[in-house]
Amino acid sequence: MPYSADAEQAVLGCILMEPSCLTQVQLHVRPDHFYVPQHRAIFEVMMAIETSGGRVDPLVVLEQLKVRGTFDEAGGRNYLHQLAESVPSIRNVEQYAKIVREKFYLRTLINTSREIIEDTVASDADADLLLDAAEQKIYDIRRGKATGAPSRLSDIIVNEVYDKLNKLNSPEKELYKGFPTGFSDLDTVLTGLHRSDLILIGARPAMGKTSFALNLARNMSLQGKKKVVFFSLEMTKEQLAQRVLCAEARVQSYKMRTGELDPEDWTNLAIATGVLNDCELYFDDTSNITVPEMKAKIRRMKNVDCAVIDYLGLIKSPVRTENRVNEIAEITRSLKMMAKDLAIPVVCCAQLSRSTEGRGKSHRPQLSDLRDSGSIEQDADIVMMLYRPEYYAAEKADDKKPEQPPEDAPNANEVEIIVAKNRHGPTNTVKLIFDAQHTTFLGVERLRNEM
Repeated sequence: MPYSADAEQAVLGCILMEPSCLTQVQLHVRPDHFYVPQHRAIFEVMMAIETSGGRVDPLVVLEQLKVRGTFDEAGGRNYLHQLAESVPSIRNVEQYAKIVREKFYLRTLINTSREIIEDTVASDADADLLLDAAEQKIYDIRRGKATGAPSRLSDIIVNEVYDKLNKLNSPEKELYKGFPTGFSDLDTVLTGLHRSDLILIGARPAMGKTSFALNLARNMSLQGKKKVVFFSLEMTKEQLAQRVLCAEARVQSYKMRTGELDPEDWTNLAIATGVLNDCELYFDDTSNITVPEMKAKIRRMKNVDCAVIDYLGLIKSPVRTENRVNEIAEITRSLKMMAKDLAIPVVCCAQLSRSTEGRGKSHRPQLSDLRDSGSIEQDADIVMMLYRPEYYAAEKADDKKPEQPPEDAPNANEVEIIVAKNRHGPTNTVKLIFDAQHTTFLGVERLRNEM
């Protein structure tokens, strides 16, 4: 199996000579990246000392190795001295670490290839399922995921939990935080959109869920510099691009549809086009697409940070089931697995049932209003629901009840984002303003600043 004993020794030697190197090394390698068992044990001891607040020192490392039974007194002392002596240059510690990681990937690829061959020969499963499983295993290697036996709690804490905390405290910490939605009040509740989460946006028709999802995608790609793919099963690529351009240029949507643009509008459109030129936002308007097909497209695009889907009710189930409820259950389970396997947030729009219409005084949506299946509520990590009080106030006005609106009548453009489920924190309600002419959502704070 491919490995570099010299590179492994150099990494450990650098840390023994200069303990501050450990922070740099942890960004590239984990204990299981080391091929030689003794090297793996030494690195685990170093990480344990560092996470407990101590300083890596040859004598302290030796004592821990003796307790574990990895080395005896004489053998351990001689080998640690040999490691320190084998370092060509401490400045190249990151390069040594990358060599160790590269050899680990090669070994993993060899083992995974063997597994794929064995599974293909021994299994009578459908070819599509085997291809998806094989593609997932290769993708996991690229993402740096280790697959295998269950992990011990202490190993997870040292290798993954503290690794994440170290990254969140490094100069590159913004890469490991939740993705900002572009709405500060909403980010306060959600702390951004996190990898491996399934986020559902539920609303009745005409509440603006597509516009809200499009706003999220635009904010993440333009402001957050993330690579976002938007799967639209309802609208075409051209319609979506037109909405984004309309919102960015602040040109009224009806003018975009009719072509009645004045010179100022053309100027604004040109400026907006320049702003959106480097925006990493991609649209896919394939009809009758399945979750495995989305997953395959995301993998092939490489380095996608977030996927947005509009909407759940139009996704085709890859398997035939007895009824739509079972189909939706299979689709939501697949969406959650896609978020977890690809380590990206997956945002999906969903329709709410008519039960909100006949609820009496309060039409605010609830989790029980999610249409077709209770699995939607179960599988989602976050459920956000859009509610426009003015929508129902207008209905009452049509019934010719009060001719004069009451003093506490809702703002015609006010939208409540009801965070009805949040697996990682509190639930709350965030108020935004919907600019229907430009299909744009604005935070209340931003609106005040603009005024």
